[in-house]
Amino acid sequence: MAKSLKYIQEQLSPELDALNNIIATTLTSNSELTNSIVTAYLKSKGKMLRPIITLLSAKFFGGINEKALQGAAALEMLHNASLIHDDVIDEATERRGLPTINNVWSNHVAVLVGDFFVTGALRCGVATGDGRILSALADMGRDLSLGEIDQVDIARNHNIDEATYMDIIRAKTASLFECCAVVGGYANNAPQTVIDELRRYARLLGICFQIKDDTFDYYNDPIIGKPTGNDLREGKVTLPLIYALRRDDMPERDAMLAIVNKETLSSEDIDLLIDYAKRAGGIEYAYETMRRLRDDATTILSPYQPDDTVDQFREIFDYVIERKL
Repeated sequence: MAKSLKYIQEQLSPELDALNNIIATTLTSNSELTNSIVTAYLKSKGKMLRPIITLLSAKFFGGINEKALQGAAALEMLHNASLIHDDVIDEATERRGLPTINNVWSNHVAVLVGDFFVTGALRCGVATGDGRILSALADMGRDLSLGEIDQVDIARNHNIDEATYMDIIRAKTASLFECCAVVGGYANNAPQTVIDELRRYARLLGICFQIKDDTFDYYNDPIIGKPTGNDLREGKVTLPLIYALRRDDMPERDAMLAIVNKETLSSEDIDLLIDYAKRAGGIEYAYETMRRLRDDATTILSPYQPDDTVDQFREIFDYVIERKL
């Protein structure tokens, strides 16, 4: 189903071009250094999944207008700001196969550029002229930050249960997807009850996106640009290992729990945990969970008359599960 996203991108091509123009214009400044960094960074932009969800939400609720475009631009800039800051925290040297800002320049410059993206998002939020959209952006930023902080706090213990894991990824990842759905609704003054339904769909999609992202940590793929076991190295226990550590029928379970609870994990410890999670069915369980989330999301969309937009929402869920990066 990966082709479905390309098809959706093609269908939204004029609107995405207009959105990219808003972002480029908003981020233009009198600083030559900032302009050169921003221009280079925007050339490596990803698949723009979040603004696509915002624009599809706007279509779902009546149509893509200037308010939706400005809101989508704000969300994309906030997302990119979080990625730039994440690269600093993770000491990442590459993203999407290209050198990160912190790698080319410095952590100092990268943090400031990330902050510059945030100011651009605020400007686009103001340009919507809708206080509800600004409020949604602020709430999302708060949830995202608190989710990341909670993850760092819990990571100190190297242990986590599935419910807590779901709460964290709802805040740190799914909150942004939810905001995309909400902004599209507010842009068209849609009824709050219907907005809340699409928000539930977006929450499930965002949770699924993070679960899939976490499975990448169990495989070595240079395209992803994230070393194997990076989450465990940072003390983050994700769904495949959470499931594996529940399996008291596995003879090595207690030994693996002892490793997880170490103050610091060695490379050998990480390799053992990754191998155990795979053998204990952790990856399969993660995919089962993603498919269950997709089924729940399909149920949310089922009352609505089938059309291109509803079909594309379903296709995006398939894409998220099947994506390779």
